[in-house]
Amino acid sequence: MKILFVASEAVPFCKTGGLADVVGTLAQKLGAAGHDVCLFLPKYRDVRAPQLDEGRALPLGVTLGGETHEVGLRFLHRRSVTTYFVDHPRSFDREGLYGAAGRDHEDNDKRFALFALAALEGAKAVGFKPDVVHAHDWQTGLVCAHLKRRFAGDPHFAGAASVFTVHNMAYQGLFPRAALEAAGFGPEDFTADGLEYYGQVSYLKAGLAYADRLTTVSPTYAREIQGSEHGFGFEGLLQRRSGLLRGILNGLDTDAWDPSRDSCLARRYGPADAAAGKAACKEALQRECGLEVRSDRALFGVVSRLDYQKGLDLAISAVEPRLDRAQLVVLGTGDPALTEALAALERRRPGKVHFHRQFDEPFAHRVYAGSDLFVMPSRFEPCGLGQMIAMRYGTVPVAACTGGLVDTVREEPTAGREANGFQCASGDVADLGRALDRALAARGSADWDARVRAGMSGDFSWERSAAEYLSVYEEAARR
Repeated sequence: MKILFVASEAVPFCKTGGLADVVGTLAQKLGAAGHDVCLFLPKYRDVRAPQLDEGRALPLGVTLGGETHEVGLRFLHRRSVTTYFVDHPRSFDREGLYGAAGRDHEDNDKRFALFALAALEGAKAVGFKPDVVHAHDWQTGLVCAHLKRRFAGDPHFAGAASVFTVHNMAYQGLFPRAALEAAGFGPEDFTADGLEYYGQVSYLKAGLAYADRLTTVSPTYAREIQGSEHGFGFEGLLQRRSGLLRGILNGLDTDAWDPSRDSCLARRYGPADAAAGKAACKEALQRECGLEVRSDRALFGVVSRLDYQKGLDLAISAVEPRLDRAQLVVLGTGDPALTEALAALERRRPGKVHFHRQFDEPFAHRVYAGSDLFVMPSRFEPCGLGQMIAMRYGTVPVAACTGGLVDTVREEPTAGREANGFQCASGDVADLGRALDRALAARGSADWDARVRAGMSGDFSWERSAAEYLSVYEEAARR
């Protein structure tokens, strides 16, 4: 199949979170399987591909709201995927992908309206005629709307189906009504069946309402977003389109996350020598973080965006009373209030808490390997990759019962699958504490060893997920 990906971030070029991992890895897997894959991304200031500037950009005129914008297309071919970067310095040559200093860029509506249209016009310009267009999250929701409206009669996209993936319903791309015409749409599109959302324009709704097929990133989350608690006002639309919605669990890049080959670790290890390998990694992590070097203390690890969604305020409350038996290492950036709360905990508990407040991927690898327990008390979690990475590294997750955490973490054996972690109710600090106590009590037992083995032997590869996406593409193409 000829598959056009349109996304606002993708590894290895630009990343703020799991969206980038999914887009970059899925595109590569499909390309390696023999499909013709083309990916469009914005050319941000921080895009990690210096060779892009060596060649001449293909000029492209993009007309929005009566104004024509001169855009350049730069490309590179890597591992069976051709990636095109939309080069428009006024929109993308700035600090941060979506915002800076804790605030969104004020012109995100214009930036991503331009990007959505430039991706489709760019595909035409380079002669890529897709069977399926796969758009991701609110930043590209307008792609699906344009295919049904602006490009409905365009022979280049004749027969092209659209698939829209929601990675997190909490981010909806809400803008004033004036954004509608600036994005290339008319008053007839500002309706309950179109882009209108309680008096505003929603770019997320554009994808939800106009795509031929919808996916999200875990089966449980696909059910949750059809209810009022996690639907964020779109549950009615999702219920009406439920027959077109499928939850597909994300996979891991098992080459990038492999403790037996990970150059970031003090000692590499696999399932056969996990105990010795993890002991060496734990001691190295304790030394690096200035913690007491004690094998008898459980080490809790957290690698997370600092956000209310992630429940890290709950983690602070539940972990602190247990620091007589445990230590804590946190890697994360984000919310200033959570940043200060974690910094204060570190000051109160020297030698027992380390807070690493900057993005540092090699350090993340060391946290996954050196921790005994990985704490994920999310209030909601569409999929989550942290718990999968932790299990691959032999670290036992303590996770809330929500979204993709339900689909991957089991405290009790179910349907022939072994227990591999511990569970707590989402948003419940007391229940999180009880789960931590059960985990602490299990350390050193045969039950603990069985959970470690079950986690390390789990299949979190992209092969399974990529096959499911291909099934969705085929369904959409036969619509």
